[in-house]
Amino acid sequence: MPRVLIYGDSNTFGTGAMRSLADDPIMTHEERWAGVMTADLGPGWDVVIEGLPGRTTVHDDPIEGAYRNGLRTLRAILESHRPIDLLIICLGTNDLKQRFGLGTRDVALGVARLVDEASRLEIVGKTLVICPPPVLERGDLAGIFVGAEALSAGLADEMQRFAAESGAEFLDAGAHISVDPLDGVHWSVESHATLGRVVAGKVRGQFE
Repeated sequence: MPRVLIYGDSNTFGTGAMRSLADDPIMTHEERWAGVMTADLGPGWDVVIEGLPGRTTVHDDPIEGAYRNGLRTLRAILESHRPIDLLIICLGTNDLKQRFGLGTRDVALGVARLVDEASRLEIVGKTLVICPPPVLERGDLAGIFVGAEALSAGLADEMQRFAAESGAEFLDAGAHISVDPLDGVHWSVESHATLGRVVAGKVRGQFE
């Protein structure tokens, strides 16, 4: 039975579009893209979902906490679920927050660092990098993601390049879905459903 581990942020966790910073809408497991993917794959697959709201690639968040740093926790999570036949990394959105001051290439390199780190452990068979769809500066999150709309427009190309150089497969989520315009960061239930089915097809292809 192939084991798939998904390493992501709030969109993997299932946070819905937020009307304000105080809002905390959480989708059901069945609504989240990872849940849709699991259902679409059917029996015979072991899927582990590790989604943490606010998770970055390799950066300590000075406001939301150092534990959001995806590099800090990656090894512990991978070791906890080894062996892993396929690691799916869906990160990058939070790196676009103004507080980090990163360029598009640096965000892509952060994802590549995670791929390389996982490869060094020799407990992961294959890796799939999913680039999140471009951010929109909307609603209450706009002040946190100042400049992210322009930066994220070129993220897929950079992420695809460095994923390939690190030996990972790549999927551009933005070719299939878009963010919910309510907050410009999170995805609608419909987008989750679409992406879940697309990723399920991609996952099957990894094992044919």
